[in-house]
Amino acid sequence: MSKYEGLTYRLAKSGLSMIALTFKEAEVLIGAALPKSDRRPPFWANSNKPEHSRHGNKAAHKAGYRSVLLAGQDKVRFVRD
Repeated sequence: MSKYEGLTYRLAKSGLSMIALTFKEAEVLIGAALPKSDRRPPFWANSNKPEHSRHGNKAAHKAGYRSVLLAGQDKVRFVRD
């Protein structure tokens, strides 16, 4: 089981076209603290090649979402593909 599986599950089951989560909410879903790199765009950056994706984006991609860091808000927006 992946550390980020809880995030993937929450997104997949939401049924929403867009969902925003705070870093704290994401940490509850994964059951651990996010790495410090979560506050930088590359952690959430979208890639067409899964092997180039970082953890946050891989979780979103598996659930059918693209992720966008909301800089300065400690939030990430997930938009359904």
